[in-house]
Amino acid sequence: MTARAKLILVAAIVACGGAPAIAAPAGLTGLDVRADAIVDLRTTEGAKSVGAVWKYANAAVVSLDFRAPGADLKPTGAPIKTFDLTPRASGASFDDSAWETIDATSLETRRSTGKLAFGWYRLTFTIPKQLGGFDTAGTTAVFEIVVDDYAEISVNGTMPVVLGGGGSLGATIHGYNSPQRVIVGRDVKPGQTATIAVLGINGPFSNLPANYVWVRSATLDFYRPNRIEDAHRAGGTVERLDPALDAIVPPAAAIEKLASGFQFTEGPVWHPDGYLLFSDPNANTIYRLTGDGDVSIYRAKSGYTGSDIAAYGQPGSNGLTIDRDGRLTIDEHGNRRVTRLERNGTLTVLADRFEGKRLNSPNDLIYRSDGALYFTDPPFGLPKFFDDPCKELPYSGVFLLKDGKLTLLTKELTGPNGLAFSPDEKFLYVDNWDEKKKVVMRYAVRPDGTIGDGTMFYDMKAAPEPEALDGLKVDRDGNLFVSGPGGVWILSPDGKHLGTIKAPELPANFAFGDDDRRTLYMTARTGVYRIRLQSAGK
Repeated sequence: MTARAKLILVAAIVACGGAPAIAAPAGLTGLDVRADAIVDLRTTEGAKSVGAVWKYANAAVVSLDFRAPGADLKPTGAPIKTFDLTPRASGASFDDSAWETIDATSLETRRSTGKLAFGWYRLTFTIPKQLGGFDTAGTTAVFEIVVDDYAEISVNGTMPVVLGGGGSLGATIHGYNSPQRVIVGRDVKPGQTATIAVLGINGPFSNLPANYVWVRSATLDFYRPNRIEDAHRAGGTVERLDPALDAIVPPAAAIEKLASGFQFTEGPVWHPDGYLLFSDPNANTIYRLTGDGDVSIYRAKSGYTGSDIAAYGQPGSNGLTIDRDGRLTIDEHGNRRVTRLERNGTLTVLADRFEGKRLNSPNDLIYRSDGALYFTDPPFGLPKFFDDPCKELPYSGVFLLKDGKLTLLTKELTGPNGLAFSPDEKFLYVDNWDEKKKVVMRYAVRPDGTIGDGTMFYDMKAAPEPEALDGLKVDRDGNLFVSGPGGVWILSPDGKHLGTIKAPELPANFAFGDDDRRTLYMTARTGVYRIRLQSAGK
């Protein structure tokens, strides 16, 4: 039995035994370590050190005309009445000159009108050159506030709103009297100014208390350069078999651990809004991970909600990718389908049957530049894999979805898994999860998106480790990154093994991320890791 199968089996046994199905993930964010300098914005001294000015004004609920949802799920239906909040004071250029200026020491004063109540706090400050001998230049500055009872935060007019929540960083309502942290800036410079707007909200709404809005704590925290990265050092090695690897993985590159405590991490994709999404198919969850290691749940019940879920080892989502319009596309194991998450929150089923028969359990997927979707469909998400009585297709296929038509491209592999295009999209690479045939296949891609006969690009059968092949990615120079026996194998475009990234846990899959696409994020069993590269991903 493979290591992957053992993990799946253990998960199924745990679920059948009634133990908790989801372990709480543990972020290792550098922001969780002690800050190098802290400014208490509730004190006269602290406020003075950064030139902080606090202002306050009540907000009010007002009635206005609106429209009911139309067929497009937007406000295009019949005229109705609704409510809004005034003023809208989150913008950086909002004129708060007429507002009350409040003393930093008075933040604990009860404000607002009480009961169903809202109040705006606006704060401006300047990054100082030093704080008690600590140089702030180049640091990461983080604003943290605890509002009684809830808060929403904007920094310089921007409130990053993302699906999900629950991490330690959060600009939107984060929990009853919970600390909320937002990054003011990285690599800050003395003299740099910032404006923060905080909407304080009394609650809970369903059982309104007889109290008011007030601030329990407010600080500005500074972290030295590389402090966050240093907090993630994880060990592991890079096996260098060819000098050419140095142009891909720098000799000084270190493996960092960003988060842990998951059941089995898979299917990562870098979101254009600047964070990593990845699946835990065993936990039936999609998580969101920031570059600082902050973890939150992006989508619960990501692949299955059936009453027989205890029979599944991996009922949740697996592969994730983003289409040309920035929409998340999901391989759902338990539901045996490929779906797309629309911007309005609805799911569109892209593929669930081929020639009238249900798919096995779509595993990995990629888009071509023209919008054509390719995915692999082994049975690893079914309770009994190849022997599952619910399996309808007699093979494991690689499929193409183009212009609404689903086409079987090949069924020659027993466990087609990861897949990726060459940079020019003339070739499709597919690897195989099969301990008896550990191969990467290469197929020429025709203009219509279909493929020719496959040729074996690389065979890993001689590797001493037992694992077969899983995730697969290609960088802009055509080098292949393959989850193979012992780690992430890096193969040159002509099929030479240049070296292997050996993280503390075996990566199942990976994604190129950050703005420059030069960070390799690796989903590896119970943790998520990363390493900075010299080469960039597609």
